[in-house]
Amino acid sequence: MEISDLFWEASPEQLKAGYVEEKEVYVCLLCGEKVEKGIIYPEDTVLYEAERYMKNHIEKEHGSVFHYLIGLNKKLTGLTDHQNSLLRLFYEGKNDAEIQAELSIGSASTIRNHRFVLKEKERQAKIFLTMMELLKERDGHAPSFLPLHKNATMVDERYNITKEEQEEVEKKFFPEGINGPLIKFPKKEKQKLATLRVIIKRFDKERVYKEKEINEVLKNVYADFVTLRRYLIEYGFLDRKDDGSEYWVKK
Repeated sequence: MEISDLFWEASPEQLKAGYVEEKEVYVCLLCGEKVEKGIIYPEDTVLYEAERYMKNHIEKEHGSVFHYLIGLNKKLTGLTDHQNSLLRLFYEGKNDAEIQAELSIGSASTIRNHRFVLKEKERQAKIFLTMMELLKERDGHAPSFLPLHKNATMVDERYNITKEEQEEVEKKFFPEGINGPLIKFPKKEKQKLATLRVIIKRFDKERVYKEKEINEVLKNVYADFVTLRRYLIEYGFLDRKDDGSEYWVKK
């Protein structure tokens, strides 16, 4: 299962922990790192059992689950920039007066009002999640939508795509199979996204690529590799250094 699938299908408790337990491994929901059970892992002269080592990984590589989640696109979190800033400061343990002084807004009572609004948002979210869980049990006509990739940059109707639609695009634009060439880069944004979902799988998530290496992979997909590279970055599948010297798959 793709890490995006694991991420979106995880329960609130699993997301809070940042990892899920499978039969033989623990899997990080934030990057896909796997830690095998039954092995003792050394780190800084200390030995750790697998689950504890996974927790160390999350702290070392991601800072915390909170910092990872709040760093996601605001289309995914549903937070305004202002709410994002407030939550970061709340998490850091700042009191209302300190936050008011740092953000230079209103008064301490203004911060308390923001806390109330966020608490209201939490209550609404809980009710909505419960209703959606109950709906799943009764709605036999709901289409099977593909999950968003976690680094999606423009979350709108173009992500409204089902598994069946994805398969249709793959058959149309990759007639020799998903490992074959792309016969044409589609004009419709939804179809572009569907083809990019296929193309990104040709890259190793654990590897850092030089621009020339990225181009070589993409040339085997489509002649206009520059366009593919641009869209992979634009849609949040690939990231790169500012000077374009190194590229990697965004996790």
